[in-house]
Amino acid sequence: MSTPVPGTPSLLRAINDRAALEALLDRGPLTRPQISDLTGISKPTASQLLARLEEAGLVVRDGIREGMPGRTAELYRINGAAAHVAGADVTPARIRVSVADLAGTVVGEHALPTPDRTGVDVVARMAAALDGAAAAAGLTREELGLAVIGIQGAVDPATGRLGYASHIPGWHIPDLVATLSDGLGVRIAIENDVNLAALAERADGQAAGAGDFVLLWVADGVGMAVVLNGALHRGATGGAGEIGYMPAVGAPLMRDVRRTHTGGVHSLTGGAAVLKLMREHGFRGRDAATALGRAADDVGAAAGTRTASDAGARAERALTELASRLGVTLATVVAIVDPGLVVLTGDVLLAGGEPLRARVEQHLHSLTIPRPEVRLSTVKGNPVLAGALQQALRETRDEVFSSTVPLP
Repeated sequence: MSTPVPGTPSLLRAINDRAALEALLDRGPLTRPQISDLTGISKPTASQLLARLEEAGLVVRDGIREGMPGRTAELYRINGAAAHVAGADVTPARIRVSVADLAGTVVGEHALPTPDRTGVDVVARMAAALDGAAAAAGLTREELGLAVIGIQGAVDPATGRLGYASHIPGWHIPDLVATLSDGLGVRIAIENDVNLAALAERADGQAAGAGDFVLLWVADGVGMAVVLNGALHRGATGGAGEIGYMPAVGAPLMRDVRRTHTGGVHSLTGGAAVLKLMREHGFRGRDAATALGRAADDVGAAAGTRTASDAGARAERALTELASRLGVTLATVVAIVDPGLVVLTGDVLLAGGEPLRARVEQHLHSLTIPRPEVRLSTVKGNPVLAGALQQALRETRDEVFSSTVPLP
């Protein structure tokens, strides 16, 4: 049996510092007595702790709290300027970058087109995107501690190459992460875009607190994130969740699949397939989300009337067919993973709204023994960017918050 090692004074100080910083992130600004109450440390210790963190540049004073019994108390908050991170969302059409400070406040944004041609200098393109966002925040690129890039693909940890992304030119270079980090002078991490959306959902959406869930994304393509025991499951090559390539009942069997947006599931539930299905039932639109949204609106309108309309009947058939396809796809996943929750997101599924969600859940539950709840995403804005910033902030805070007291 191992003998417990007593905590050294420096270790205890580091633990207390971390607890106070986390409290300020979650609840701040706070007074010294509030920090004492939230962390369980004494008021004198809280005073010493705040002085130490203020000297380290991690907290700043933020005025005083008045109107309470006793003396007025100074407020403290996290010093957002202590560190900055970037999140990026890379698609075939554009690169969008946001910069956030240590407190999580977005302080700069920038977007630029992604050239639709081969031979793109990806380092130069990312440099321009990061420079634009950093400049908007009053920073230089070199002042960014970490940039997390979300992309429609996955880096194989064994080869360092990007896979599942033949539709994005310029990114298929050896040792992609190291090449970008060296060329940009910024520490870089690359993550699948749907995985980042799942992180955002777990932080501020329908999956908050969920240990095991899957997130199904349908836009132009189809993707899935798998979270097990609170952690992303990426698979041996980074391709876990690339279900668009999975064979599907009712779709032609495709062999030697290599190109993006191919595969059985994609051919039935991807953006092009959804648009075709909606048009077959008389619902037009410039894209799948628009056409599906019109069908969902007609289903909702029909539900509020006593008499069925032709449009309502057509909409019901269209949504039922799509929900059946999605339910079959999810049933395969549920049988293998047994998640406690399924989250639907992406432009197409969100356009289907509650009418589509309810029908997907009904079809899924008719096919499986486990019956996970199906919910629509509630993350606002760009979930990929939100997830990228979440990951970058989590890693940076771990480093910064652990450095307040040197450990022996």
